[in-house]
Amino acid sequence: MSAGDTRRPADVLRTLRSPRLVVVGDVLLDRYVEGRVDRISPEAPIQVLDVSERRELLGGAGFTARAAAVLGAEVLLVGVVGADTAGDRVREMAAEARLTWAGVVDASRPTSVKTRMLARNHNTAAQQVLRVDEESRRALDAEVEQALASKLREALATADAVLVNDYGKGLLTQAVLDVAVREARRRDVPVVVDPHKGSDVVGYRGATAFTPNRSETERTTGLAVRTVEEAALAGAQLARNLDLEVTLVTLDRDGMVLARADDTFEHVPTTPREVFDVTGAGDVVLATFGIALASGASAREAAELANVAAGLEVERVGVVPITRDEIAARLVATAADTGGKVLDRSELAALRTRLSGAGRQLVFTNGCFDLLHAGHVRYLARAKAEGDVLVVGVNDDDSVRRLKGEGRPVNTLGDRMEVLAGLAAVDHVVSFHEDTPADIVAALQPDVLVKGADWKDKGVIGSDVVTARGGRVVLVDLLEGRSTTGLVERIRTADAASSGDA
Repeated sequence: MSAGDTRRPADVLRTLRSPRLVVVGDVLLDRYVEGRVDRISPEAPIQVLDVSERRELLGGAGFTARAAAVLGAEVLLVGVVGADTAGDRVREMAAEARLTWAGVVDASRPTSVKTRMLARNHNTAAQQVLRVDEESRRALDAEVEQALASKLREALATADAVLVNDYGKGLLTQAVLDVAVREARRRDVPVVVDPHKGSDVVGYRGATAFTPNRSETERTTGLAVRTVEEAALAGAQLARNLDLEVTLVTLDRDGMVLARADDTFEHVPTTPREVFDVTGAGDVVLATFGIALASGASAREAAELANVAAGLEVERVGVVPITRDEIAARLVATAADTGGKVLDRSELAALRTRLSGAGRQLVFTNGCFDLLHAGHVRYLARAKAEGDVLVVGVNDDDSVRRLKGEGRPVNTLGDRMEVLAGLAAVDHVVSFHEDTPADIVAALQPDVLVKGADWKDKGVIGSDVVTARGGRVVLVDLLEGRSTTGLVERIRTADAASSGDA
């Protein structure tokens, strides 16, 4: 596919399949200990952390696997954990994330655990003040290495792609890489590698793609990577030396560069954004790039989609998987004709704060809004009249399918949000994947909640939140004879009649 035939990211996203991915690499347990710091210890000149919250997440290759699963892939996670409580927790969380654990338990080494201490003071955001690592970096014992290679070989039998995530903990030995890379390529299975800056990359020779960041590229090639052109030169060198189809160099503020062995390259620019935390961005790139390739996307198309996902990731604090709906919403939000109306869920609380400070009334309503018709337009105009700013919550495609059945929605989430954003009555649009907008209402805290009059005896979702803060619930009469379901049925009937006449 030539560069001129490259599809838009929205079209690539729409055609993503649910491929079977094998994620192999260093699986970590990330622990977060958060609290307040407002005093100094009398024992030493150090801060005292008053702990208020503890949480655990899958890290390393575990987070890559989780990120791929959230994007819709069926994921087998291949790694090594210790015979300890941390290892038990990793496998438990993998099951909770709907990952298939295909790894090995090694009683001779501990599970890799990273504990981050996060401190906040008054109303400030939490800041990391200390990280404690518990791990072993020694190479695997021969018996464990053989068992891991065997597990990996079994997983390859049905794999659509292999994602290798190297955190330099000693798991990816030459024997393991022989299976992960060379056996996979013999089966014509694409292999995408996110390397560790201290690893010997020769073992990855023959992989499909490499996704190093700026510093990893510099360390691996010995070349400076200060500009897009320098990244292209270094990426091309990696592609030649390692017999790669493509090197995807991630360049933070400068986006990404796709470089090939013949010195051709393509720059994928990024949109300037507020960066809160770069943790997990590389893992999200690996997961998104991999699932796109496995779904038949070109390297350029996969890179553009991964670029959007990485941009969303750095706007979050900590490692947070990015959903297809969040990517779709961002693509709609950046379209020239939406006027900045489309919001991420993470922006809702800030919107509420701004409007409260300005003394403006926030109105919320929600629905599927498939095949927008006159009834929808009149309903939304009536909702807007109840306050100053109207936010519309939209069910994502999977949610609509669960509520309305197969064959719905007729229009994709991106299309539905773009149409809504084009209406004068609508100030903001936000998507949700749940069956109800309860979480959206809780985050937004609207002053007025609007629903159709047909909800009179059903119990309006979120009404308790709104009335508890002194807000109002308004039921609006619907335009008789107008419904998307009715439109769909009439279209199907007309199609059936037309087919019969033929």
